[in-house]
Amino acid sequence: MDNISEEIDALTGPDFMTSLARGLAVLRAFSDQRRSLTIAQISHRTGISRAAVRRCLHTLCALGYAEADGTLFTLQSKVLTLGYSYLSSTPLTVSTAPYLNSLSRKLNESCSLAVLQDDEILYVARSATARIMSVSLNTGSRLPAYCTSMGRVLLAQLDEAALDAYLARVKLQAFTEKTVVSASRLRAILAEVRHSGYALNDEELETGLRSLAVPVRGAAGNVLAALNVGVQASRVSAAYMLEVFLPMLQEGAQELSVLLP
Repeated sequence: MDNISEEIDALTGPDFMTSLARGLAVLRAFSDQRRSLTIAQISHRTGISRAAVRRCLHTLCALGYAEADGTLFTLQSKVLTLGYSYLSSTPLTVSTAPYLNSLSRKLNESCSLAVLQDDEILYVARSATARIMSVSLNTGSRLPAYCTSMGRVLLAQLDEAALDAYLARVKLQAFTEKTVVSASRLRAILAEVRHSGYALNDEELETGLRSLAVPVRGAAGNVLAALNVGVQASRVSAAYMLEVFLPMLQEGAQELSVLLP
């Protein structure tokens, strides 16, 4: 969410509604870790002035999308209606759920499907067998692309100009001692992912988490999403994931691709 105010200010045009953009940024400021926020906290997270945040929250509360409890604000269930049209109509969420659940049962591990959006991966479907991260992941959750297996699969499909722009915008922050924060090293990893057709992430996002991802292609052959399996590193080795899980993931991605445009 850093510099979101600057990004909004940089967008111009007679039809661009700055107030709407700020309202959406205020909605996105809430997360699993920060379900209740003050005006000051939202202002800090978005870069939007407190006065503008206050007006956005007042409007959201009046419309039933948020609720105030003293100085704390929380989102209300009505917010779900904003994403329902997408979730109920896109093949990525409607048709893929049974396949994802089947794959998860075969592997006996949590599997997810994500797309690249605003420099992050957006979870569009998930079948969880157990919670293996410190944060809860669900449909709609977002994570950094550069240090996740699905993110690297998706970033590997970008052309040189798009990847240059991404690296210029995104700060490569270390989440663990294993996180790759060198742009040149990340480029080399993405080149290998593009060549091999898979990405293995070994405790770069969170200590104890290991994940493997493959691309999911549409009818035209272009990569539309990424499919992954996540495991506890202490329980499943990287070698086992590549030997046993990778062929099953690739088969699952092939089955999913038949459903996509």
